[in-house]
Amino acid sequence: MSKPTHTAFVVNDAKEGSDRKGYWREVGAVWPHKNGSGFDLVLFDQLSVSGRIVCTERKDKPETTEAVK
Repeated sequence: MSKPTHTAFVVNDAKEGSDRKGYWREVGAVWPHKNGSGFDLVLFDQLSVSGRIVCTERKDKPETTEAVK
């Protein structure tokens, strides 16, 4: 399977009048259909979703390196 092109987030907006920004929580990944006419959204297991889902272009996460002994 190819790598996903987008990341799915559930966004809970900050309460009106608050100085805080909304909270973005990564909940899944998005793959385009081969024919280009749609997408598959795969959500993580055991997930309760409340709020709006936002899909953004995926950014490569830096690889983690193990501590050198």
